Amino acid sequence: MTAPRFRLLETQRFEWPFKLRMPFRFGVITVTHGRQAVIRARIALEDGSEHWGVAAETLAAKWFEKDPRWTDAQNEDQLRRALEIACAATMAAGANTAFGHYADAYGAHVAACGAEGLNPLVAAYGRALVDRAMLDALLKAKGLCFAAGMRANVGGMAAHAALPDLAGHDFGAMLASLTPARRMHARHTVGLVDPITAADQAERVNDGLPETVEEVVATYRHSWWKLKVGGNVAADVDRLCRIASVLDRLHGYHVSLDGNEQYEDAEGVLALWRAMQAEPRLARLNASIAFIEQPVKRAKALEGAMGVLAAERPVIVDESDGPLDAFVQAKALGYAGISSKACKGVWRSLINLARCRAWNAGLPEPRYFMSAEDLTTLAGVCVQQDLALVSAMGLVHVERNGHHFVDGFAGRPKAEAIRFMEAHPDLYADTPRGPRLAIRDGTLDLGSVVDAVGLGTALEPDVTAMAPMPAAAWPPR
Repeated sequence: MTAPRFRLLETQRFEWPFKLRMPFRFGVITVTHGRQAVIRARIALEDGSEHWGVAAETLAAKWFEKDPRWTDAQNEDQLRRALEIACAATMAAGANTAFGHYADAYGAHVAACGAEGLNPLVAAYGRALVDRAMLDALLKAKGLCFAAGMRANVGGMAAHAALPDLAGHDFGAMLASLTPARRMHARHTVGLVDPITAADQAERVNDGLPETVEEVVATYRHSWWKLKVGGNVAADVDRLCRIASVLDRLHGYHVSLDGNEQYEDAEGVLALWRAMQAEPRLARLNASIAFIEQPVKRAKALEGAMGVLAAERPVIVDESDGPLDAFVQAKALGYAGISSKACKGVWRSLINLARCRAWNAGLPEPRYFMSAEDLTTLAGVCVQQDLALVSAMGLVHVERNGHHFVDGFAGRPKAEAIRFMEAHPDLYADTPRGPRLAIRDGTLDLGSVVDAVGLGTALEPDVTAMAPMPAAAWPPR
């Protein structure tokens, strides 16, 4: 397929508040509420036809930018401003392919954001949302699901000056080989303040969803888990022992260990690992760890070698994935993997997949990999766009925490929730409290997401039940 060229004519930006059913502690923040950004984009193809697309993502404080100078509200304004910059530049850019809009604008977008004190990860958020909304519009215009569109290279992905390390890569061949996973393991996240057993609870939520790790095991029967650690070796080992006392009752399980930048350097993480190895109660959990995720603060994560720790378990980059060549830098330091998150961009994930393919091609056994991680992807457009992406890349498990910390479609109109459930009956299940993500034997059925025209769904949320996104109060005065 010759990739269609199109112009961005208009964007509409909205947001709405949501409340977490349980506090979620990760890294330096405990989240109890949040806001989701929703963008609609109207594009014009060269044949004159016009089409709308949509994207949605959490305005996550203290993940993209962890500088303690800025409040959570200022973190949200940083993300709004990155989106404003991306929208304005894309509308001024004229016609291009979907990938061309991203790659041609990459350097200027990061520079424009940097001039206003916005780091490359914040910049990626703004670009990711407008690119997803435009790609959704393009797929709908052509009547294609995401996987079919990628296999046909509807976005025109190709070698580009922004990707000097992939100058000779055949993106068309890579995309043509993609085989979407129609079922995927949901990797359950255990936050730093999540109750492990009933003894950890002073009071219950009592909303029909599991609350303790014990209850999650009994309800969802996960075989993949993501365990947060907090940067204090003794406290982390003690908490992991208590989690292991529950998980070890399972016939078999797999774990990723997430540091969320809580350790100062590789030596600190290595001290944690050695303490874990010295603890007999962690023997089975230790053997079940598949990889360790971003344990070191981003200021130092790409400065020091990870070789000693990486010799024990693969280590991946997540928050340090700011510049587009972060994986290239990380590889040289001993990292083996990098996260895929739709909030960082569909094209970024596919670029890093290409790197994994290229680097592994010369090895006797694959070493480099993508992991599918979460940013509290809420039910509806947000979670389905992320699932469409990681499914198309053929990944076999994905972190999902939005369904656990948020009560289904809570905060959205009932009619919207029902529309999504009826269009995606494999992904959602009806309950007395409304549609919720359906996890059966620890897995998600993705057939309707894989086959949906558009980026994960043909549906749009009810924007009349949202507020217009306010202008970003950034830079601060």
